[in-house]
Amino acid sequence: MVSDTKKIPKDKEPAKTAPVKDKDSGKSKADEHAAAPKVPAVEGVAPAEGAAPVEAKPARVKAARTVSVGVAHINATFNNTQVSIADTKGQVLAWSSSGRMGFRGTRKSTAYAATMVAQEVARQISPYRMQEIEVRVQGPGSGRESAVRALQSAGLMITVIRDVTPMPHNGCRARKRRRV
Repeated sequence: MVSDTKKIPKDKEPAKTAPVKDKDSGKSKADEHAAAPKVPAVEGVAPAEGAAPVEAKPARVKAARTVSVGVAHINATFNNTQVSIADTKGQVLAWSSSGRMGFRGTRKSTAYAATMVAQEVARQISPYRMQEIEVRVQGPGSGRESAVRALQSAGLMITVIRDVTPMPHNGCRARKRRRV
């Protein structure tokens, strides 16, 4: 096995320079720097004497984006209800589902769970100052109407309610009918 590193003879090594000493105190700059503890900067509190100053990073401020019109997509299946609100370009601003809200099992598919999901999404979009929404409902679940009612009671003005459930025009063979 061949080694890539070459050993430099002691007489050929670069000379180490002595630390620069301060004329007044006789201490070297390296000693002062090592002795000074780094203390995180706290707003409104002056750093302790002898402490090395810590540079504060400039805080990034997220621009307050105002979206006045949006589209609410409600997907109500037999097992779950999902609500997402997007702007008119299609970028999702907020979303939630029954499972995310903590409902498990058969309680995920209830109308109460759909109401809670819609209220959560309405709370999430409050920083955007949205005033009116278009609602697109998809699926056969029991949370369809209750989710729409919850969005309306949250202070959003609903302009249009569309049912966008996919309906086949005699395309693929339908699944087996449920016997209840």
